[in-house]
Amino acid sequence: MRDVRIGGDGIARCAWAAEDAEYQRYHDEEWGRPLHGDRALFEKMSLEGFQAGLSWITILRKRPRFREVFAGFEPATVAAFTSEDVERLMTDAGIIRNRSKIEATISNARLVREMGDGDLDALLWSFAPPDGRARPRSFAEVPAVTPDSAAMSKALRKLGFRFVGPTTMYALMQSAGMVDDHVEGCWRTQ
Repeated sequence: MRDVRIGGDGIARCAWAAEDAEYQRYHDEEWGRPLHGDRALFEKMSLEGFQAGLSWITILRKRPRFREVFAGFEPATVAAFTSEDVERLMTDAGIIRNRSKIEATISNARLVREMGDGDLDALLWSFAPPDGRARPRSFAEVPAVTPDSAAMSKALRKLGFRFVGPTTMYALMQSAGMVDDHVEGCWRTQ
């Protein structure tokens, strides 16, 4: 099956993760596993927003620096960032220096801070489809957008969140385990 490859370690994985060690770790330990908690989901939402238009491996490789300069993605701390922080972040080559994405992350943190504890988690997970969805046989069966990700995007935008388009939200749903798109034959489907 072309959508599953055996890596150098002899493990069958989704083809996108077969060769790169960081992708392998992410695939094996994170992607498709249920993730909860406002801070953790705010981080995923932020990083997915930064990924828009780029490859995910770029974000994974920069994630340690993102965590450092965005205070571990603690919403209350990021919400307090000022225009001086935006300028500081714009000079940091260890992250994606996109002013709109940086400002959106800060603005989104303010919105999360205004929500009650656990409300972001509950909101995002309310769009997870029910179990029982057929496992994709190939990546051709994996959508870029679903009605659920479109509804999540719409709800977040209505609240004022930015960089939360339906494709980005479907990627969040995959990475946070709201959907499991490991293809047939991948060891994670066992």
